[in-house]
Amino acid sequence: MATLGGKEVEVNDEGYLVNPDDWDKAVAGDLAKEMNIELTDKHWAVIDYLRAQHDEGVEMTIRKVGKSGVVDIKGFYELFPGGPLKNASKIAGLSRPTSCV
Repeated sequence: MATLGGKEVEVNDEGYLVNPDDWDKAVAGDLAKEMNIELTDKHWAVIDYLRAQHDEGVEMTIRKVGKSGVVDIKGFYELFPGGPLKNASKIAGLSRPTSCV
């Protein structure tokens, strides 16, 4: 359990939400703070894109995000350093992408 967004939520050993329904923007903000990321409108555009793709059942990769028109690959790495898809997915309340090792 962790306190995120002012509430107790269950997270796994890597810090990903166990129940995606626990996610909200306050939870996202606290997850981002843990990674020293200050969320901007560009971050939110990527997060919203990832969540929409997840809702449609699309498995995401860094390449797909880079071709999305939301952000290019270089920008994705700048927004979410140290593992852009992994970190962006965590902040978006999604499970760890299978494409990330």
